[in-house]
Amino acid sequence: MKKIFTLLAMIVALNSFSQIKMSGVVKDSIGKPLELANVIAINQESKALESYGITDAKGEYKLALGKNGKYKVQVTYIGMKTIDLIVDTKEADIKKDFTMILDNQLDAVELTYEMPVTIKGDTIVYNADSFKNGTERKLGDVLEKLPGVEINDAGQIEVEGNVVQKLTVNGKDFFDGDSKLATENIPSNAVDKIQVLRNFSEVGQLRNVTNNQNNVAINIKLKEGKENFWFGDITAGVGTAPSPNDQLYLVQPKLFYYSPKYSVNVIGDMNNIGEPALSNRDVRNFGGGFRAPSRDSGTNLNLGSNGLNGLTNAQNAQQVESKLLATNFSYSPNSALDLSGFVIFNTTRLNTRQDSFINYIQVEDDPNTTIDESDTPPNEETTNIGREASDQGLAKLSASYKPNSNNQLDYDVIARLSKDSELQTEDSNIFDVSSQLDKVTPFSINQNINYYYTLNENNIFALEAQHLIRNEDPFYNAFLNNEPDANPTPENPGNDPYDSTAQSLGLNQSLDFYRLGQNQKVKSNQLDAKVDYYNILNPKSNISFTLGTILSRQDFDSDIFQFLDENDSSNTQDINPTIADRDGNVLGAINDTQYNFSDIYLATRYNVRTGKFTFRPGLSVHAYGNQNVQFGEKFEDNFFRILPELEARVQFKKSESLTFNYRMNNQFTDVTSIAEGLVLNSFDRLSFGNSELQNGLSHSLSLFYRSFNLFNNTNVFARVAYNKNIDQIRTDTRFNSVVTTNTFFNSQFADETLSAIGSWSKRFGKIQTRLGVNFNYSLRNQLNRGIPFVNESFSQTYNSEIRTNFREAPNVRLRYRFQITDNDQGLSSTRFIVNEPSIRFDAYIWDAVTFVTDYSYLNQDNGQESISNQVWSARLGYRKDRDAKWEYEVRASNLLNIDARVNNGAGDISVFSSETFLQPRFITFRAIYTL
Repeated sequence: MKKIFTLLAMIVALNSFSQIKMSGVVKDSIGKPLELANVIAINQESKALESYGITDAKGEYKLALGKNGKYKVQVTYIGMKTIDLIVDTKEADIKKDFTMILDNQLDAVELTYEMPVTIKGDTIVYNADSFKNGTERKLGDVLEKLPGVEINDAGQIEVEGNVVQKLTVNGKDFFDGDSKLATENIPSNAVDKIQVLRNFSEVGQLRNVTNNQNNVAINIKLKEGKENFWFGDITAGVGTAPSPNDQLYLVQPKLFYYSPKYSVNVIGDMNNIGEPALSNRDVRNFGGGFRAPSRDSGTNLNLGSNGLNGLTNAQNAQQVESKLLATNFSYSPNSALDLSGFVIFNTTRLNTRQDSFINYIQVEDDPNTTIDESDTPPNEETTNIGREASDQGLAKLSASYKPNSNNQLDYDVIARLSKDSELQTEDSNIFDVSSQLDKVTPFSINQNINYYYTLNENNIFALEAQHLIRNEDPFYNAFLNNEPDANPTPENPGNDPYDSTAQSLGLNQSLDFYRLGQNQKVKSNQLDAKVDYYNILNPKSNISFTLGTILSRQDFDSDIFQFLDENDSSNTQDINPTIADRDGNVLGAINDTQYNFSDIYLATRYNVRTGKFTFRPGLSVHAYGNQNVQFGEKFEDNFFRILPELEARVQFKKSESLTFNYRMNNQFTDVTSIAEGLVLNSFDRLSFGNSELQNGLSHSLSLFYRSFNLFNNTNVFARVAYNKNIDQIRTDTRFNSVVTTNTFFNSQFADETLSAIGSWSKRFGKIQTRLGVNFNYSLRNQLNRGIPFVNESFSQTYNSEIRTNFREAPNVRLRYRFQITDNDQGLSSTRFIVNEPSIRFDAYIWDAVTFVTDYSYLNQDNGQESISNQVWSARLGYRKDRDAKWEYEVRASNLLNIDARVNNGAGDISVFSSETFLQPRFITFRAIYTL
């Protein structure tokens, strides 16, 4: 890491040595400093933007100029007459002050060159062309070059550490959900401005009375000439793979149409090279812009998810086939009504392989607990080969009616349907060969209606209601070999590792196989609604009152059975388990559970601003009702709880603030954790619930600092967060060989987490630098075989980056990540050390050839061995000029033909090392036609 910092310092020093500094103060005619005045310098030889700056609160500016050059300096400020000055630089720094006078002319200011970054209140506007060098192809390529903006590992856009919640194009919704579709599909050459909207509120009436500090949206403003015309690109490609039988193909049309009245976007994808436009996980997590009305109430109700959430990411598969058709529209028939929606159909087929070594942790013996020798699990080695299939459909329709500034009515409906299956064949040193099949066809309909009414300038009313219906029907089938002659007897314990579990499940052990089946049905029905009243007391304070409710019902049915024939699925029998719960009650193989939850709450919040300080204390009173009915027996828990909250903010400057937040939350689980019958998560992972589970209570505190300083080109944000969880729901894990049986309980000990994240970035001329740190500490209390133990984890991650942003010369991006993770689990202690340097090189040569290559090296050390992974990809493209319609590319992925990626980690009950097998080297030739 020292070498990286040394290299960074050397590059910055060399860059600084070749430049001089021009600085001074911009003021008006009476000598008052002007904040946020724009100062730019144009190189008179190349006619390119050399440097830019924005004045701070004292009117000071700084420019970095090359030595012995000639520059045109332009100073602009709204309402003031533009100043133009020719400056000849020598070897010494330059001091120059500017005095601006009022401009009485109504003509617009004629700018020699647009400012790369401007700030207008809470909006940061980036001029996209100022950050392009010709190698960019998609919106994401531009965004990752902007100061304060990042693309995270999930493909989402982050601004100052906050995930962007909404993305629009020319003010119109673009697939109102995950921003990944925009970053990877909107062509970069269509982008004119990128507007980052901080403190964003979708409802203008509520902007000044609600807390929007962490809300960020982005609007993409298209270049002139893109409206009323179709634009986009169509890509077609073929390629080769190491196996002669693998014929690679790629077809990706991406078409866009925008006009003042309506817009249409069409994104298609069909390929088998592992580049899905959206993965199955992306579609499953696609929120559609829905936000629960109770999100700030202090109540967190988890409805769970019973789909195949374990579906693999395309980056971790050996073979990937994907097809996507997505269309998005918006239509404004008049100034009061806006209609929008989208339809997405996605299908994915994956082949996977993973080799794992699992070392189950040991805990210190408890003198009050007796442990059978079979409860001590051996180490396990597995090879898992999987085939996954996912067909997903998603549709949304939205309407927004605003007849005037005092009324707004919104309605949204989103429907989901999928058909997922996963077939796994596992070779284990414990169970030999087994196969498992999971299938599920879930669907859901979510509706949202909001109405906002402004009675007068001091009184605002809001109604928000959301209704969800969701049905899930997981089916599970497992097949294992059995040796009937080796079944355990009073005289012989047997040597088949699954016999003991089979016996406790009540399986027929006379067959030479075990074939288990399980049907589950989970129905969820939830209403989440609230009414808000806002009273503006004076220009600096307001108070709000909220009456809300959450009403939820979940029905859970399941049954476990045994197939008596390898091929005939109709020949089954019920099973009679002998497994008992913690109180000695024998568990059933079926579940028939109804879980009803209600929360009726009244909340108030007071918001006051005094000088630089803003205070927002709040309080909510909740009447909770929990009821679950299982096999005619009812368990009820009704209680009241008061949940306080507080936010305090110091606004040092317009773009610098410090925010403290405290909140108390109540956490409630879903029906599957309450159902007391046995459930097969897999043949070797059993679980049962606890009807008397209580809610968990958490205290959350956070401190957030942000500073966006265009005067010295520095962007800083930092967040520290602490959580203390009381009565947290935890698992007690019992072993039979490596077969686990889990149940749930409320821990009497508090769990704690502490995290700190920070980022500092600064631009030195054409060089952008960034340093980041991330610390995470967690303490969790758990039970392993009935023995309490503490699971502690502390991870520290350090990131550094330096990149150039030359318009003509090639550009380089260097990154380095260093991570240490320490885990203390019972009697086991582990330390994982990760070193990951990476380099990206991109060049646009002769205004025709684009070359981009990425290389990363990842080394993992677990104290016993050191393992390395390498990833290298490249792209070479040709187009006649920047405006050419056709472009031809050769792309290569996994150039080193690495077979697998190694990963080390620690879970709740084990330490593991795994090898995930990847796609081989692919080389593809592509033709891209630009509309």
